[in-house]
Amino acid sequence: MSNINKHLLIVGAGIEACEGIRIAKSMGLKLIIADGNPTAPGLAMADWSIIESTYNGEGILAKVQQLMKQGVGVDGVIAMCADVPLSVAVVSNALGLPGLSLESAFWVSDKLAMKTRLAAQGVPIPHFADVSDISTLHERAQAIGFPLIIKPVDSRGARGVQLIESIDKLKQAWSLAAKESPTDRVMLEEYLAGPQFSTETLIDNGRCHTLGFADRNYEWLERTKPFIIENGGEAPTGVSPEIKAEVIATVEKAAAALNINQGVAKGDMVYTSQGAKVIEIAGRLSGGFFSTTQIPLATGVNFVEKAIKLALGEPLTDAEVTPNNQQAVAIRYLDLPQGKVKMISGEADAKTVKGVEMLKLFIAPGDIIQPIANHTQRAGFAIACADDKQSAIDRAYDALSKIQVVYEAAGS
Repeated sequence: MSNINKHLLIVGAGIEACEGIRIAKSMGLKLIIADGNPTAPGLAMADWSIIESTYNGEGILAKVQQLMKQGVGVDGVIAMCADVPLSVAVVSNALGLPGLSLESAFWVSDKLAMKTRLAAQGVPIPHFADVSDISTLHERAQAIGFPLIIKPVDSRGARGVQLIESIDKLKQAWSLAAKESPTDRVMLEEYLAGPQFSTETLIDNGRCHTLGFADRNYEWLERTKPFIIENGGEAPTGVSPEIKAEVIATVEKAAAALNINQGVAKGDMVYTSQGAKVIEIAGRLSGGFFSTTQIPLATGVNFVEKAIKLALGEPLTDAEVTPNNQQAVAIRYLDLPQGKVKMISGEADAKTVKGVEMLKLFIAPGDIIQPIANHTQRAGFAIACADDKQSAIDRAYDALSKIQVVYEAAGS
């Protein structure tokens, strides 16, 4: 289907969105791009820019409607690696475009609402409890048992998410989680032991195609606790085909339970002694260059292109969603000590390491490296490919080892 004269609204223009925006441009679409930061890098690729917070769906809609009065049509709307399903749904529902219902968008935006819905639909999840009222904290924590997870109900990027192993740490953890919630709401969850996975599913009129499947790496956990910081992941998975199939079946059941019938479902999954369980489901494209880069490298399928087609209401053929490449892919993050950055070198050498497909740094001279408490603080990453998974992991680490950071002397 030709995209000549078709217009796509993209919500989000940050650095992670740029790869997806380039894909949209390559499809021949005219782009309306919305972001609250007027210097967001993706806005440079816009045919029409909207400067509005990505969390303000009504504000974006009002400015889109102004453009429509000037003759600019809108054929689809998508969030590009931004966790703003409600904003997208406000626009798509008002304009009669494909996407989530407002109810589904609420479920995937509010972790308590999500868990309540999944439990009611019989989807396996951890035990959970609302502790927005701190007076219920100790009683409900004891009912769930330690270790447990405490998290904001409506935050992102692992902000405020903590692994708590004893009751004496609970009140302080609650205060941090509440601070990270825009609505001051906090919840507890049972800690589920077992391998964790990132999944990503294209959903075409209720038909699911789970192309993204990667093992998550938590080798930093003993050092970063109580904060749960993922150090990348890799594909293909190390679990059996039977376990992989069960995880996929569970995430697709969860997407159906949340009425995600058209678009993308991103899953945070775990395989426990009781089988596969859902940690969270998001109704959007993933960040972390998973949807834009890692899935295409691992499968040969341009995942973002297919997600854009779904946002435009275009059906997907079986051939489009059939992997045509099997390649090992790994992402690892830069691990740095604390201090004030004076100088950075080695980036050019790192990018020449065999198999390295992408390397990005998020730090600059003058920045202060703090102990990592959430995913937004990670300093950089390398994505590498190889014929086997361990070689891909080794290449990512090899590239990161080339990055040399010189720190300013204390007190200077």
